Amino acid sequence: MFNYFEYFLNTMAKKALIVGTGLAGLSTALRLTSKGYEVEMVEKYHQPGGRLNLLEKDGFKFDMAPTFFSMSYEFKELADYCNIPMPFEFVELDPLYAVHFEGDKRSYLIYKDLKKLAEEFADLEVDLEEKLRRFLKSAGEIFHDTENIVIKQNFDSLIGYLLKLTRVPVKHAPKMFYSMWKEMEKNFDSFEVKVIFSLVGFFLGSTPFDTPAVYSMLNYTELVHDGYHNVKGGMYKIVEGVVKELEKRNVRMHFNVEIDQFEQRNGTLSAFTDKSGKRWEADVFVVNADAASFRGQVLQRPKFNTEKLDAKKWTLAPLTIYLGLDTKVKGMYHHNYFLRRNFEEYAHKIFKNSIKLDKPYYYVNIQSMHNPDYAPPGKESVFILCPVPDLRYKPNWDDAESIADAIIQDMSKRTGFDFVAHTETRVVYHPQQWEGMFNLYRGSGLGLAHDLNQVGGFRPSNKDEQLDNLYYTGASTVPGTGLPMTVISSRLVTERILKDHGTLS
Repeated sequence: MFNYFEYFLNTMAKKALIVGTGLAGLSTALRLTSKGYEVEMVEKYHQPGGRLNLLEKDGFKFDMAPTFFSMSYEFKELADYCNIPMPFEFVELDPLYAVHFEGDKRSYLIYKDLKKLAEEFADLEVDLEEKLRRFLKSAGEIFHDTENIVIKQNFDSLIGYLLKLTRVPVKHAPKMFYSMWKEMEKNFDSFEVKVIFSLVGFFLGSTPFDTPAVYSMLNYTELVHDGYHNVKGGMYKIVEGVVKELEKRNVRMHFNVEIDQFEQRNGTLSAFTDKSGKRWEADVFVVNADAASFRGQVLQRPKFNTEKLDAKKWTLAPLTIYLGLDTKVKGMYHHNYFLRRNFEEYAHKIFKNSIKLDKPYYYVNIQSMHNPDYAPPGKESVFILCPVPDLRYKPNWDDAESIADAIIQDMSKRTGFDFVAHTETRVVYHPQQWEGMFNLYRGSGLGLAHDLNQVGGFRPSNKDEQLDNLYYTGASTVPGTGLPMTVISSRLVTERILKDHGTLS
């Protein structure tokens, strides 16, 4: 017999509370409202975006962290899923970036066009175009053979994950057991080429000497599959565009709210409580904070206590520098990596603070080159990111300003442009500040690293183990870190919620 009462209950608008307004949280809110859910959001910071945020000072604007992304089609999938026009406009990068090696009088531009790229390294690497095509063909096969089996899947158990791995062609298995650097040595001869194409290992929170060779598929995504993109008007336009759509759907956002307690009854979460004592109730809860540390610090799970969290592998922490210059920078590309010749030593020692930070590796984005309104007329907005040890290994950052001084002086020397003399305004954020602003565990910039024992079914699940209406989205749950990955994360957690609680529209 048809139960009208049960039908009525199941079709009433259900409320979802999302803790955190990072890209994954915003994307999840957009998906859930598309399925009839009422959504409310709380955020510790004073404005939405999480690490995808905006800093404004003295007439200058700065993207605070992410400055480009790959897999742009994941944003198109989000827009199509929610039946909205694209809320922002892509700008494809080509060249992708420039690389500056210490001691060299020239920099190297990394083009998507493999012929042009090979010409850049003609004096260093014989037959580079042919080598790249062979290397990228193999990397592309790994990507397409795993994308829908591993990257875009929920996993209900570790056994289920391992069974899904058996569907990956066995020819890729050996690359799980040797390093990305060894893969580079198998394919290329010159130091410079091997270093440049192994940089993606750092994006995953490890080093090319520790990262499995299967992750060479990221070289395929940057050079062949989709490339890198920026956003017209700045990266924060992503946040502004999604927020505008959420406002149309009456999604309420509350800022300067930090969750620190919870209430549950019979395995169901009934409310979160913030530090002011305010209770936040809902039918479904989604946490867009670190999926590992939230379980430990808020839910007090023994499996995620401080000792066990510290034993996990975390991505490097950010030391970020924002410069407003009184003139335009000449002779530089908008995206730049500044590297040195001690690559292996630096890679092995930087994570545990075993090397001096007076000559670090760093990334520079001349942000107003792409987006002129980021700086007043005739001036320049510059972002510098230096990956540094997290707070487990370097808890004291009293030297942050002096490290920033050394970086800026080094950049001035290597480019021939006096950044020091032309600096009109400057802001430096060190790992303690990043931890404080966004609850980044130990200041880790991108959350949990991507070792093989911290991916897929080994990564903290996006469905809570004990509370049947609590879910997670973002960098430290599946599938992992990076802007497109967090958009995929929003799709995976939405699938979980709809399976458990139903579609309401």
